[in-house]
This record gives sequence, C-alpha cells and structure tokens, in this order.
Amino acid sequence: MQRPFNTKGWGIIGASTIAKEYMIAAINAQPRSRVVAVMSRSPQRGRMFASEHGIDRYYSRVDDLVHDPKVDVVYICTTNDRHKNETLAAANAGKHVLCEKPLALTLHDARAMAAACRSAGVVMGTNHHLRNAVTHRRLRALIRGGAIGQPLAARVFHAVSLPDHLRTWRIKRPEAGAGVIFDITVHDTDTLRFVLDDEVETVTAMSTSQGLGVQGIEDGVMGVMRFKSGVLGQFHDAFTIAHAGTGFEVHGSEGSLIATDVMTQRPVGSVLLRRDGTQESVTLGPPEDLYTRSVRVFNRAIAGRGKPAATAEDGIRSLAVALAVRESAQTGRSIRVAYT
Repeated sequence: MQRPFNTKGWGIIGASTIAKEYMIAAINAQPRSRVVAVMSRSPQRGRMFASEHGIDRYYSRVDDLVHDPKVDVVYICTTNDRHKNETLAAANAGKHVLCEKPLALTLHDARAMAAACRSAGVVMGTNHHLRNAVTHRRLRALIRGGAIGQPLAARVFHAVSLPDHLRTWRIKRPEAGAGVIFDITVHDTDTLRFVLDDEVETVTAMSTSQGLGVQGIEDGVMGVMRFKSGVLGQFHDAFTIAHAGTGFEVHGSEGSLIATDVMTQRPVGSVLLRRDGTQESVTLGPPEDLYTRSVRVFNRAIAGRGKPAATAEDGIRSLAVALAVRESAQTGRSIRVAYT
C-alpha cells in the first residue's frame, strides 16, 4: 500500500499484545501516520500479524526493519531485556524511537539508549501511557493550581489480576525482566512523578510471590516512596488481586483528590475533590484514548513541536525508582534512589 505524501511510517519491533490491542490503531489514527512494517523473530508470527492488521511488510530481523527506507519511527514492544539493542539499532539507522517501559534492565543500559538517540539526532520517548489519561492530567493541573493546598501524601492502588494471555514471560522469565515491579510499579512511579511534579528520593518496599510468579518472581509488592518535597507515596501493585479496583489519591493541607478506576489502559475513571466538609465531582473534559494521545504528542515531537508525553529521561527515572524498590524488597532496607 502506497503511503500518502509526508506520512511517517512506523515500524513495530515485536508482534505483541499491546501493539495488537492499542498501538496499531493509535498510530494509524493520526494524520499522516501509518504502521508500514512489523518485525517478529518468528517469520510465521510476523506474517500472520502483518496480514491480520493490514501491515505492508514483515521481517524476522531487527536490522532489516530499521533499514527499511519507508520506516521513519520505530515502536519497540519486545521483552525488557531486548530493548537496549533494538533501540541502539534504530538510532544507528537514524530512526526515532518510542520504547515500552521499563527502558532496560539496568540504568546504565537505559542511559546508553538515550545517549545513542541524542547522538543520532532522533527523538526518543517512553510509552508511559498513564500520564496521557485526562484524569491524571486533571489531577496534575488541580494540584498545580492549589486546589488541595500543599500536597502531603499520595496513595496508588494498582493491584489487579494479570490476564491469562499475559501470564507468560512476565511471571516466568527473570532474565527478561519479569515481575510486578518492572511491569506495574514502574508505571506507578511515572504517574506519581507526573501528577505531583516531584522526584522520588527514597523507597522502602516488601514483595511477595503469591502463586503466579514462578521460582520466587514477585507478583505482589507494597511500599512507600519519599519525595523530594517531603510527600510520602504509598503503593500496592499485584498480579493476583481480582476484585479490588484501582485508584490514585493525593491528600493535601487543604483538601484531597480521590481518583477511582484510573490505573488502567482505558480512558475511564472519575475524580472527586474533598475540602471544607464538601465533596464535588471534578469535570474532566473529553476522554481520549491514552495511546492515541501518546502517539499524537510523539509525532508532534518528531516535527519539532515539543517533547514526547514521556521522554527518555522520564523512562530512566521511573526505572531508577523500580530498581530501588526491587533492591529494598530484596534487602529489607530503605534505599536511596540512584539516578546516575
């Protein structure tokens, strides 16, 4: 299929569930933006994926996709251990990169990815979808506007039941970056950083394996983050909780913001503002698909109009906190986050 003039061609590395359920539609929904190629290490899977989604070409090698002249942007949605080499290949080929979280398994690798993209003069972003939700953007604006006074504490509950079709490498392969901390806590971290406009300094956490994680891989974690401003943030993440629902709360000196059903990939949820003995529903504005907004903002960044919704540095910082959470859970100590 011939691309319209000036259309940005996207190549997907990884015939993944998230690409299938969210990202292909989000990319193709943008003006002058289309998925033109997909790469899977399994030629049969790549062929079937391309056929199912109307993608022109499929490859079984990363180098073949990144050197396709019709590919301008690469979206990376493979297992976490593969992100570094795939990002470096894309950057070396002069392609912009939107990478799934966590960016890598180590801070050193994540910083190398960002440096390669800077050196190549290409845009790199992290696909932290939650900060694109109208609920979280409204929370950020309200806090900035002083609606609850000085923020004092936050609470995120993001304990869910991992769907059956995702119970693969996430709970079985530590070498690929398995576990709930790299899968969910890293998202909570980015959302807290975004909403509070603050940075995590220290974390204390405990993790557990409650039946899904193989060979001790954590499928549940609870902990506390201390932010630079003094805010304490409590979090509970799990793959094993089927009936709890999700939420995000911020409590301040003059009020509280209570958001429910917002730690999700869907554009849903509500926000309440409580202060002075009253409670009111917050007007949120029209909902927008989180991934559609992520791609729209990324395409603008490619055109030189602003930054990705979540930058490479945002991805580095969320990874640094996740690494500290994991170390705290393993050692039983409070860990100061190392960003460098």
